[in-house]
Amino acid sequence: MAPSEPLSAPSRPSPSTVLVTGGAGFIGSHACVELLDHGYELIVVDDYSNSAPQVLARVERLAGRFVGAVYELDIRDRRSLSAAFDRHSVDAVVHFAAHRAVGRSTRMPIQYYDSVVGGTITLLRTMHEHGVHQLVYSSSCSVYGDSGGGPLRETTPARPTSPYAAAKWICEQILTDVCRRCPEYTVLCLRSFNSAGAHSSGLLGEDPLGTPAGLMPYMAQVAVGRRNRLRVFGEDYPTHDGTAVRDYLHVMDTVEAHRVALDHLADGPGMHVYNLGAGKGSSVLDVVAEFSRACGRPIPYEVVPRRPGDVAELVADTTAVERAWGWRPKRALADMCRDAWHFQRLNPHGYAGSARRPERKEWYAP
Repeated sequence: MAPSEPLSAPSRPSPSTVLVTGGAGFIGSHACVELLDHGYELIVVDDYSNSAPQVLARVERLAGRFVGAVYELDIRDRRSLSAAFDRHSVDAVVHFAAHRAVGRSTRMPIQYYDSVVGGTITLLRTMHEHGVHQLVYSSSCSVYGDSGGGPLRETTPARPTSPYAAAKWICEQILTDVCRRCPEYTVLCLRSFNSAGAHSSGLLGEDPLGTPAGLMPYMAQVAVGRRNRLRVFGEDYPTHDGTAVRDYLHVMDTVEAHRVALDHLADGPGMHVYNLGAGKGSSVLDVVAEFSRACGRPIPYEVVPRRPGDVAELVADTTAVERAWGWRPKRALADMCRDAWHFQRLNPHGYAGSARRPERKEWYAP
């Protein structure tokens, strides 16, 4: 493959004020640091259903700047969301907010459709009413579902196998249709593969409420003594060691791609879909071995039955985004494990021991 072109400058100025939904979540909080570091003014909305308000104080500490305003709200609450848009001149939206656990969605399908699809529709209506037509949508590799082995291209037919994946796919279809019928819209849809790791400082990382649904935070909690052992869901997949294979992408690479996407909203209207991944698959046991090296101790695990909705392999073909933007990840699986362990070691109880919500006049609640 020919080397990628350098990241190109946009033909018109990129947005300066960006509203970030789910900005206190795992990927959203890292995105806020990335965007603040590159001069953007931010408006953050989050309902803290799987995050903590203390996270944003850490974001500001890392960036050395204040977040412009923070709104505690559920994006399905149209009145409260509209009030946030009323108070600010928003150029573009980066949309992360959604329940995101595949396995949990099979037990709570209605809640997931309501959160993912309902939230996106309310956001679109509110954006349209306020004349905001530029969106970076954080989608998911799970839309490919049971599409066979990889690497998976953006043109691979979607075959979602869980309510979460189906909800994300429905949102993509809605956005495609909106762009087709409303030519003023530009939507960059980023199908992120498995984001993992943490900020290298150890101040930000993945700290889900309740039992972690993701492999990396679960292992980290085992390594730090919060949980007894990892559960490996299935060892009978048609993979090299029988466990599921995924394409892991460092969270800082993920958010860099979202920041680059903002630069490319000026490239032209319509719906544009790109995979975000490393282009390399790692099995569950591969990740367990790498994390064990990072923390200096073996991660005990037990094999349990497969989870509903899981598939054998999801690996990205990232040719399209490399050609379009010159973007490619800079960090490897070893970096993800090192940084995730660094965060967990410095924060053995996650964000629970952090300071209370910062007292600041820019903090709004319904």
